[in-house]
Amino acid sequence: VQLQASGGGLVQAGGSLRLSCKAPRMITSTFNSNVMGWYRQAPGKQRELVADITPSRATNYADFVKGRFTISRDNSRKTVSLQMNSLKPDDSAVYYCNSKRGTTEYWGQGTLVTVSS
Repeated sequence: VQLQASGGGLVQAGGSLRLSCKAPRMITSTFNSNVMGWYRQAPGKQRELVADITPSRATNYADFVKGRFTISRDNSRKTVSLQMNSLKPDDSAVYYCNSKRGTTEYWGQGTLVTVSS
């Protein structure tokens, strides 16, 4: 397993969660060179990009999370995090960590986020 996601859970609408993705067995130079991202997939829907962050720490967010979610990376710990605030029931999904460079990419196992109304 290249990527290990954690931090999901059940939270009420308006609450917060922080997801973490670790890559303990990934070569450090590979982690540092890859774009790290979070995707999500709700039941019956396609997987969609939530946010990603480049090696230079440029960030990109889906419109539906702008202003609420923040992605960050710690290269020394080979970790990427997603701080999720002001959660909505529509944010309920399995969240997946992704690491990619060019045509090579890795996926984590997913962590379930459930937001109750």
